[in-house]
Amino acid sequence: MPTLAIRNPRPRADLDALRGTQDGCIGCDCLSPVRCAPCNPEDRAAAQGLRPSLPVAQNLSTRLTKFALSSDFRGLAKRPRVDIPPPTPYPARLKGCPMPEWTTLPGLSPYLGTLAAMEARAAAIAEGRAPEAIWLLEHPPLYTAGTSSKPADLTDPDRFPVFTAGRGGQYTYHGPGQRVAYVMLDLNTRGRDVRLFVQALENWVIGTLATFNVTGERRPGRVGVWVTRPDQPANPDGTPHEAKIAAIGVKLRRWVSFHGISINVEPDLSHFSGIVPCGIRDHGVTSLVDLGLPVTLPDLDTALIGEFPRHFA
Repeated sequence: MPTLAIRNPRPRADLDALRGTQDGCIGCDCLSPVRCAPCNPEDRAAAQGLRPSLPVAQNLSTRLTKFALSSDFRGLAKRPRVDIPPPTPYPARLKGCPMPEWTTLPGLSPYLGTLAAMEARAAAIAEGRAPEAIWLLEHPPLYTAGTSSKPADLTDPDRFPVFTAGRGGQYTYHGPGQRVAYVMLDLNTRGRDVRLFVQALENWVIGTLATFNVTGERRPGRVGVWVTRPDQPANPDGTPHEAKIAAIGVKLRRWVSFHGISINVEPDLSHFSGIVPCGIRDHGVTSLVDLGLPVTLPDLDTALIGEFPRHFA
């Protein structure tokens, strides 16, 4: 399986925090006690020019084409092509912001260590000592409790470790097969508008899903991104069955975001049964593979990176 080409020429001190070291310039590996000037402009330029590698994109296109011609297509080709309108810039002055530094963390990232490293990176961004960043990763099976979580929504507290997260929202599951994207962006330069920022995150997810011809939608009063499941029995009121495919939960500190989004690629959906996801009892959860699509985590990463500039840069 080809891997996503991430241009990250130097080991970053904030990621070294996962291994217990946080000394030196957090923007590069120069070991300066403060951010060096101008903190390796060549690496900055490389990050701004980041694009998915051509072999990965070609491989995804070939496999999806073969799948569309196979007997396992399950009628998905009959779905109308999703036509996502050009997004409203978030906000207009965002144009010209550089691409953030993208990093894919290998294996399963421990929650508390990753959370500490993410908070340290967000603080460095706020202080001007590090560029914006997006980390793509997986966690081991666990539940996180947002600031609005209710104890009654943790239906099986002994199933997996439970962590208190400073983000907004309620209970969420993370585990293998789910892509978590921790988004550390500076809203001081991108516009101090929380509502538009969350909307841009939703648009980013919806546009990414459209890459795989999946129609993701918002629902009033329900956080996250949802898909309609006409292949499932209708609700008691006759409305189509809907399932959640992506969650969004962020926190801002000094107008720098952290936490972010999670998209279900191929997690064990039974693991969600230990909580009421996001406090919503009447709807289920789904994933790209559950929808019958042969999508992998590198496939999704390619789509996320390719879609990002339409909504944030």
